[in-house]
Amino acid sequence: MSKTKNKNLKNKTVLVTGGAGFIGSALCRKLIGFGVKVICFDNLSTGNIDNIKDCRKRNFIFIKGDVNNFKDLKSVFDNHKIDYVFHYAALVGVKRTLIKPLEVLKDLEGIKNILELSRLTKVKKAVYASSSEVYGDPVEFPQREDSTPLNTRLPYALVKTAGEVYFKSYYEVFGLPTTSLRFFNVYGPRQDATPYGFVVAIFIKQALSNKNLTVFGDGSQTRDFTFIEDNLNASLQALRCRESDGQSINIGTGKETTILSLAKKIIKISGKPLKPVFLSARKVGDMRGRRPDISKMKNILKYKPKYSLDKGLRLTYLWYKRNYL
Repeated sequence: MSKTKNKNLKNKTVLVTGGAGFIGSALCRKLIGFGVKVICFDNLSTGNIDNIKDCRKRNFIFIKGDVNNFKDLKSVFDNHKIDYVFHYAALVGVKRTLIKPLEVLKDLEGIKNILELSRLTKVKKAVYASSSEVYGDPVEFPQREDSTPLNTRLPYALVKTAGEVYFKSYYEVFGLPTTSLRFFNVYGPRQDATPYGFVVAIFIKQALSNKNLTVFGDGSQTRDFTFIEDNLNASLQALRCRESDGQSINIGTGKETTILSLAKKIIKISGKPLKPVFLSARKVGDMRGRRPDISKMKNILKYKPKYSLDKGLRLTYLWYKRNYL
């Protein structure tokens, strides 16, 4: 992101819902570095207060509350003049949402609440964290925002798709500037490494514990692994870019990697005599492939990924090694 655009954010107030989560907390730290007043709003159901313990500075406020509760959220808008919103609050993790499929539907209330309050208080822009899961089991490669059919299968993906529709509608009907960002497998420090977490963190935790890395199925499933810094930089570009208003944009690297290849890369970084071990394929939720077309990210947001998978994995592994051993 250019220095000019960073300066434009200085002294602005940005609300980050879900700000104690993996991506949300990293975003909070990034914004603080730009001189932004950050309001982190999270109910801590899946977020972690430890993720933001280093954010407690003069221009950072943490408010515990539920975005799906209108009164909780309204009090934030009543007590603060919000300039921008990043709506990242959601029930996260495919496994978690499969176990409680109806629970994720509550997130629709949070989407409606954030949009209506943003409209009423004349927020300058609201950015929505959508997901590559909206593509479901892909019908084509690469996945393109405006032409690839959304083969949505899971409750989590259904809610993300509905959120995109809501955000676009508020732009078209009410003129509220919005952008939906389809995140592709973000990874990096502080990511959840529990069984409800995400594959990079789980693999790294296994390697640090001297355990073989467990791969579901034959490991031929592909994903686009995006380092957290690339995700944040692209997202901040979207916040200040008028051309992104009303758009859904893939945020990824445009490169697919098999889960088996990922496991081998992490084993190599660990330098340990480990190996992948294969488990039965998941019956639900393990889509066969992801590879986004990132032309819109490059052309509209003017952002190209800076971190290779090898570099991002090394940085992530070193962070976990320092903080978990």
